[in-house]
Amino acid sequence: MTVALMLKTIQTEAVSAMGMSDERLIIFLKAPRLGLVKTRLAKTMGVEAACMAYRQMLTTLVDNVGALSGVELRFAPDDAESEIQPWLRSGWQTRPQGEGNLGQKLCRAFSDAHSAGAKRVVIIGSDCPEVSAADIREAWTALKNHDVVVGPATDGGYWLVGLRQPQPQLFQGIRWSSETVLAETLQRAKSSQLRIELLRILADVDTEKDWREFLDSSPRP
Repeated sequence: MTVALMLKTIQTEAVSAMGMSDERLIIFLKAPRLGLVKTRLAKTMGVEAACMAYRQMLTTLVDNVGALSGVELRFAPDDAESEIQPWLRSGWQTRPQGEGNLGQKLCRAFSDAHSAGAKRVVIIGSDCPEVSAADIREAWTALKNHDVVVGPATDGGYWLVGLRQPQPQLFQGIRWSSETVLAETLQRAKSSQLRIELLRILADVDTEKDWREFLDSSPRP
């Protein structure tokens, strides 16, 4: 058996094993490239400092949820797989986000996970390093009795969204990156008569003020 075939077999077996899990966590992240990440932060801190901040935030987040299994890193751009390897943990998988806006990428991620056999799928981004493994477990538990679970963010968006089955209507026509994302999403869920569970409110790190507050609240070495 060639090395390439062995690697492909191992990857297929790992994906198959993940597909048998009822619970899945998908983390949306970007390659830590200058000018690509934390653009609002870069306006006051500079692109290099903003990129370093993103790396630190992502490391904190991954450390927080590192003990969980059934985790997939969904990366962008689609050629960035080698650049996100530092945050890949044993047993985790990687997959590109693909084309489209955020709503289309979320729909695709949920559809892929549910098609693979997952029953409770939770997606988070990389803007909220305060998210913990306990938050993810709480979301998975909530999905046993609710159709949708959402983690509200202080800026009017959300830091987590979870579903028992694909609900594409929740992500179509949303004004992404606006303060109405959460309200629009919840209204669509209610219109679809879905059972909703809300988690604790957390803050994304988007501005220099947010970054300083994150550093002040982080444990000192």
